[in-house]
Parts: sequence; C-alpha cells; structure tokens
Amino acid sequence: MIVCVCRRVSDREIARHAHAGMDFDDIQFELGVATQCGNCECMARSLVQQCHASRPMAAIDHAACAQQPAPHSGGSLVWSSSPRSQAA
Repeated sequence: MIVCVCRRVSDREIARHAHAGMDFDDIQFELGVATQCGNCECMARSLVQQCHASRPMAAIDHAACAQQPAPHSGGSLVWSSSPRSQAA
C-alpha cells in the first residue's frame, strides 16, 4: 500500500528500511517520506516502530492515525492543472 502519495513510498519500502536498522529520520532522509504535505508521517512512524519491535510484518493501523490533525491548517490545498508560463 502507498503510504506517502507525494513521494510514492509504500509500506513495504518503509518496512524494508526499518528492518535494515534505519530509524524514522534515516528513512525520511533516504526516501523523502513525510517531507511534503506531512499527512503520512503518523502512518510512517507507526510502521517504523512496529518493525523495530521485532514483528515479522507491520500492520497498518488506520484508527491510530485517524485522530491526528492535518499538519497544515491554513485552509484547503488547491491543485492547479494549468501549465506554468515559461520565460523565453
């Protein structure tokens, strides 16, 4: 499952790096997870914690992260599909 949509990082990639001994900060630096919108940070941290707890497989716990507020509270984000003008 894709955990970080901004960087296309899956739960398997996060788990693989965590099982290799990397902590969240290392994984964040390596994969770029939770560096843009931040909505995936809770889930990514949970996966890393589960993998470090010597579990054979991390389980996605949506309920634990559902109560976390969005990191940005300045209104809704708008996706602009118009091409940017390029300077000649």
